[in-house]
Amino acid sequence: MGMSFSYGPPKDKQEMTKLLHAAVDLGITFFDTAEVYGPFTNEELVGEALAPYRGKVVIATKFGFDLSGKDNKPGAAGVNSKPEHIKQAVEGSLKRLKVQTIDLLYQHRVDPNVPIEDVAGAVKELIQAGKVKHFGMSEAAAKTIRRAHAVQPVTAVQSEYSLWTRGPEAEVLPTLEELGIGFVPYSPLGKGFLTGKMDENKTFDSTDFRSTLPRFTPEALKANQALIDLLGSIAKRKNATPAQIALAWLLAQKPWIAPIPGTTKPNRLEENIGALTVELTAEDLRDIDSAASKIKVEGARYPEKLERMTGL
Repeated sequence: MGMSFSYGPPKDKQEMTKLLHAAVDLGITFFDTAEVYGPFTNEELVGEALAPYRGKVVIATKFGFDLSGKDNKPGAAGVNSKPEHIKQAVEGSLKRLKVQTIDLLYQHRVDPNVPIEDVAGAVKELIQAGKVKHFGMSEAAAKTIRRAHAVQPVTAVQSEYSLWTRGPEAEVLPTLEELGIGFVPYSPLGKGFLTGKMDENKTFDSTDFRSTLPRFTPEALKANQALIDLLGSIAKRKNATPAQIALAWLLAQKPWIAPIPGTTKPNRLEENIGALTVELTAEDLRDIDSAASKIKVEGARYPEKLERMTGL
C-alpha cells in the first residue's frame, strides 16, 4: 500500500519494482494489495513487478470500496459489496495483476447494506469460475466471519493487530482457531510507530493518512512512547530492533498468523525479515504481556467515520 498511496506521495516505480524483486529473492512469497490503493496503481505495480515470478508467489487483493466518487479516497464514496460490483472489481484486478486467477480475494470492509451470505455467494461463484482461488475477509467481526464461512469457506482474515492494537484477541482469534482460518495482521508495526523511530515531534505530510489519525497526534505519540521503551528494552536483550521484537511477538502468538509489514526501503525489508531469527521464549512473552498490560494506548486507531466501517 505504502508504495503507491497513504504514506506520503507515491514512490518511484522502478525503485519499488527493484524492492519487490529483492523481497522475492530474500524468500518473501506473499504479497498484499487492493484496488483502492492508488486507486488501482498499486495493483498495476504489483502485477508488473511480480509477473516474472508467476506460480512462485501468492498475491492477495481486495474489493469492497465504491471507487466511483470524484476523489476516490477509501471511505469517501463508502463501501460497495453488491455481487455485480464484486464481479466487476475482480475483472479489473485480474487485468491489473496480469493473472488469470486471484490467489486470495478479500472483502476489504464489511458492507452493512449487503448480507454477508450474498457476498460469500458471489465469491463462491468466482471460485467456481476459476477466477479466484481463496476467499478472505478484512476487519470483520466473529459472527460475520461465521456466517460467511458457512456459505464459502474463509481462508484468511486480515485485521489490524499488533502490540498496540489487540482487539482481535477477544473474539476473532478464538473463532479463527476453531474454524481453521488463517490470520493476517496488517500494520503489524503500528503504521511505523512500533519501529521506535517516532516521537511527539514527528510531523506528517498532508498526503500521509497518519496526519488524520487520533493515535498520531503529538500528545498521543508522547503518551504511547512507553510501549517503545518496552520494545527497546527487550530488543537490547535480544540484540534486535524494536520492529523485530514487534514482529517476533506476532509470529510467536500462533503458527497460523502471517503478518504483512510494508516498507519502501531495502534496509527495512531486511530488518523485517530478520525478525524470523528472533526467538522469544515463553518467559519473554509473559514479560511483554505483563508490561504491555500496564500501558494504556492513547488515541483511537481511526477517525470515527472509518472506525464505523470496521468490525461489523
